[in-house]
Amino acid sequence: MTPEVAPRVHRLGTPLVNWYLVEAEDGLTVIDAGLPRHRPMLDAALTVLGRELSDVRAVVLTHAHGDHTGIAEMLRAEAGIPVFVHEADEELARSGKQPKRERSMLPYLRHGMAYRIIWELARSGSMRPPHIAHVTTFSDGDVLDLPGRPRVLHTPGHTLGHCVFDLPDHGVVVAGDELCSLNPLTGDRGPQLLPAAFGISSKQALESLGKLDGLEGTLLFGHGEPWREGIASALSRARERGPT
Repeated sequence: MTPEVAPRVHRLGTPLVNWYLVEAEDGLTVIDAGLPRHRPMLDAALTVLGRELSDVRAVVLTHAHGDHTGIAEMLRAEAGIPVFVHEADEELARSGKQPKRERSMLPYLRHGMAYRIIWELARSGSMRPPHIAHVTTFSDGDVLDLPGRPRVLHTPGHTLGHCVFDLPDHGVVVAGDELCSLNPLTGDRGPQLLPAAFGISSKQALESLGKLDGLEGTLLFGHGEPWREGIASALSRARERGPT
């Protein structure tokens, strides 16, 4: 059974990589797209929900890293499902060309978790994720006319176009990789920034947390378990920890 982490919001993926399916009367929105070999998870979820692939109105990306774009191009090419991404991540989505990361991976290789995530990405095809041939872009503050009506909060730092989505009708805020509750390189748990080896500016990501001030609901992450103890407390913990 697909875990329902909030009313009509379903979590897909693995213990290390999450993506989400939002259900509404007018169809379904996929938020992030997992890893390239995760397609059977969507098919299974649709079967459980009594839905068809034709009910999926769009794939909406928090950002264009390969562990979030996995099956997006497959759904676009095979079923004509549009893929949405912030305008500042359009080039990353279409070409896969990465800006220079803030920090090398080498210091993190002392942690066993680093090898777990590398192995997961490698075996699921995310080291060479398919580029997305066509994307529809959005901007900060947009409310997307899609099931769930996600409101866009531009939170650069992890990528140039990273965004958080507020879905007040569902009681969730999808944080993508602005925050995590399981550090995919160190294994540390609890709300925190993503490690610097995966982003372009921890300082900017820390500043972007201000976009989440005042929001309410369950906080959903690209990596880690949902946070139900209040967004304010998650932000406080992340700020106290600082960059990782």
